[in-house]
Amino acid sequence: MAEIVRHASLLLPHRRPHDTGVRKIIGFTHATLDGYIDEPHKWAFQYSDAELQDYGLALARGADALLLGRITYEGMAQAWPARTGDPYADHVNAITKYVVASQPVDATAWDPTVVIAGPDLLDEVSRLKQAEGGDILTWGTGRLTDALAAAGLLDEYRICTSPVIRGGGEPLFRPASSGTVELLDTKVFATGAVVHAYRPTTAP
Repeated sequence: MAEIVRHASLLLPHRRPHDTGVRKIIGFTHATLDGYIDEPHKWAFQYSDAELQDYGLALARGADALLLGRITYEGMAQAWPARTGDPYADHVNAITKYVVASQPVDATAWDPTVVIAGPDLLDEVSRLKQAEGGDILTWGTGRLTDALAAAGLLDEYRICTSPVIRGGGEPLFRPASSGTVELLDTKVFATGAVVHAYRPTTAP
């Protein structure tokens, strides 16, 4: 994936105009105030009131595909198929999951799933963006979102910041994430959580 990031960064102009008429790829993640994203179940969910849950449901319902890296997919596939009976889980389970993997992955663990070979990431995602359909969601930030942003394929970051300071953990961004963004929207919730929407505009 590191090679994909280096190659993709060469494809992005200094400023990428906002695409219209194609599917958007939206990266959603929870983060602490000091910029860490791991173990959100320990610190984010207490700030997820009905309003924030409705926001998440509307975001999910606007998408008909989920794009994930292999490790994230394998972790989610252990739990999500058993989650039923609420609109959010039912929708996520029903839409197509695209998992980017450079080694074997069990695509039957979370139907329906399509595997994208790592070297084919940019070509396949470009094709998906041009196809008819709703938005494409990706969860978390990591090498996958870095590669997409560097290639000009990531349309938005949606970062839900919880009013928590952890002092350490897995960072929201890495050196390969460097670039500039444009603030598109800010949504403040009564619990103190804030969702910022940003559009990537440049990459190294």
